[in-house]
Amino acid sequence: MSSQQFNQVFQLQCKTQSYEWGKLGIKSKVAQYAQSIPEFSVEADKPYAELWMGTHPNAPSIAICPGKESVSLKDLITERVELMTEKIYQKYEGEFPFLFKVLSINKALSIQAHPDKKLAQRLFSERPDLYKDPNHKPEMAIALTPFEALCGFRPLTVIKEHLKEYPEFSELIGEALVRKFNETLEKFPEEDSEIGVVEKKEVLRGLFEAVMTRDNDFIQEQLSKLLLRLSKDSTKPEIFELLNRLNSQYPGDIGCFAVLFLNYTVLKPGEAIFLQANEPHAYISGDCIECMATSDNVVRSGLTPKFKDVKVLVDMLTYESYDIKTKVMYGESYKGLEHSLLYDPPIDEFSVLRTELPLNSSERVPGIHGPSILIVTNGNGTLEYAEEKITLEQGQVWFISPDTEVVLHSNSEQAVFYRAFNSEE
Repeated sequence: MSSQQFNQVFQLQCKTQSYEWGKLGIKSKVAQYAQSIPEFSVEADKPYAELWMGTHPNAPSIAICPGKESVSLKDLITERVELMTEKIYQKYEGEFPFLFKVLSINKALSIQAHPDKKLAQRLFSERPDLYKDPNHKPEMAIALTPFEALCGFRPLTVIKEHLKEYPEFSELIGEALVRKFNETLEKFPEEDSEIGVVEKKEVLRGLFEAVMTRDNDFIQEQLSKLLLRLSKDSTKPEIFELLNRLNSQYPGDIGCFAVLFLNYTVLKPGEAIFLQANEPHAYISGDCIECMATSDNVVRSGLTPKFKDVKVLVDMLTYESYDIKTKVMYGESYKGLEHSLLYDPPIDEFSVLRTELPLNSSERVPGIHGPSILIVTNGNGTLEYAEEKITLEQGQVWFISPDTEVVLHSNSEQAVFYRAFNSEE
């Protein structure tokens, strides 16, 4: 089949991933959207965790040309470099620059971080059975429903309070390290000062390493004592509920104590967080749009039955600490458009545009000088470009070629579109 038969805008047939932490059946946004895939049927007791949109070999998308033979998106962009632009194609050495996903989470994902490029290359060369590619994986999550997550280390003053408030936590770490941590904070009390940054990161690493390398029996003992005590008298019911829930999902797991280290947040629909390489996090529940560099590398240390690479994780983290409220992204104006917001993280690989149209309205979106992928997450409508008009249904995924101006319309209800793109601009 000649790839020239594809128009500037064409549909993608994408693949779902069923991991045990996914939402079951039709409760999953992934399953709801996947119903737009021909011959797909939802199984009520099957977990639908992720929908992948892109060229990653674990679940590559297929480009659809009605009445013609389909072809993988990877093969298509290899044949037609102009679908990425020559500059972007060369920059990413022929690889698609991002992987776009929908996640539906019923059970917490592992305490994890993603390696930077240098570490990813080393891990891939040393353990290709565990680390499947040499690329880094900065990522951004945008909530579709209320979305719970642990992200980055809490402010050091909060961790200090937790060490005092939860003696089981201090016991796990050890008196000497706790004392050193407190003394360092007393010596360098200014949270925003550059003075003492290295020392404070060093003592935070010491605490985290102590917990993550503790003997399992001792971990379970302290966790049981903590939960029993909090069940009788908890001044912070939110933390008790979260600890209890994680322990019910992963009994006695060291990852439960990450709640006392890491920021806890619940994103509202449309709110986002961006996670740099080497930053600890764990998604807990909800549905989200996720975009990342084209990689599937994960270094884990808790809340998982999978391989835990604790030493690598402890070594790789940057030990930045912050108030999570300063990291939430709300989207910003994009080229003066009335109904579209841009989520633009500080990396080259991707940005995401969210267009929310009230019923019977439209938005003209200028051409983007790079490849993009659009998914319909709510409602239905049409997409017009050049002399063409396409009907859009919830769950459908479309590829939009560089420099293609499109007009999005909503029909009888609100329509929401998410569009990931890479641009030379």
